[in-house]
Amino acid sequence: MRNRSLVNLISDTVTQPCARMRQAMATALVGDDVHGTDPTVRELQREAAQLLGKPAALFVPSGTMGNLISVGVHCNRGDEVILGNKSHVFKYEGGGASAFLGVSMHTVPNQADGSLLLEDIEAAIREDDPHFPRSQLVVIENTHNTCGGRVVPTETVQSISALCERRGLKLHVDGARLANASVYLGQSLAELLAPVDTVSLCLSKGLGAPVGSIIAGSEDFIYQAKRLRKAFGGGMRQAGILAAAGLIALDNIGRLAVDHDNAQRLAKGLAKIPGVVIDVDTVETNLVYFSLDPAAMSMNDFLSHLEEEYGVQLGGGYGKGGNQIRAALHLDVSEEDVVYALQSIKNVLTAQ
Repeated sequence: MRNRSLVNLISDTVTQPCARMRQAMATALVGDDVHGTDPTVRELQREAAQLLGKPAALFVPSGTMGNLISVGVHCNRGDEVILGNKSHVFKYEGGGASAFLGVSMHTVPNQADGSLLLEDIEAAIREDDPHFPRSQLVVIENTHNTCGGRVVPTETVQSISALCERRGLKLHVDGARLANASVYLGQSLAELLAPVDTVSLCLSKGLGAPVGSIIAGSEDFIYQAKRLRKAFGGGMRQAGILAAAGLIALDNIGRLAVDHDNAQRLAKGLAKIPGVVIDVDTVETNLVYFSLDPAAMSMNDFLSHLEEEYGVQLGGGYGKGGNQIRAALHLDVSEEDVVYALQSIKNVLTAQ
């Protein structure tokens, strides 16, 4: 039985609001955001728009809603979105674009780093023919979750943007963890987003807010996004309490480098443990994916023993065959926690 507190590596969404964030929430000036009169929400939206290099931004309850709204603004019923077959929008957002918007998904293969090939996108764009849906939007994910938290190269984004402009499509970035890409590349969020039309940025993953995302784009895009947010039930009243946490979260972008360092520390440590299969070179940001040698232990037994005996939680079931294990480093995980997790993993695997 464990004799220390839990080390939760299941996701970077499990972070707890810090004392400064709780104080900001408790003292936030509020209004009615549905009427556009909440001063703290307005401040968050101004700061986020400036940070992201877009004319306007909108606070929404979740990243899933942010992506859904973005698709809804860019597309009409019967239109089609081109996106990766491993993308969060396609796999993990409940088929919302099809269910609520009447928009279909046309998937192309994600490459190992999460990027999409230009030739695949080009081939997926429909001809102007009544038989086909209209290709209206390309969605890319950066960093890419199920491709290992990999960063899509800036040159790739620029090339996709040029293709979209040439063919008359819009480009949206699911940037739930785009701040991690910014830190990894040493480029500002505005620089990364210069070639794209719209973006969603999650505040409740590595940045530590309890809830909320930002979507950003042109003034007209945000005007239309507000209408869809209301229609989807995302309009909130005294939302400044949540926006105050979002403002503190934006201050946490720089410290994501600590999570990246801890991810490297964890990955290199895992590579030394017999029975662990991992490619350390693919670990770029705060996500670490690995699997187990089938001869060592089953994934489910490993995960249950690790949690029950040592209080270390990991996410399992990712990838083809559902045998990939994910560790997400975040602001509530220290270097000491990483050392403890590594020793715990070694203990579980060598006890067999």
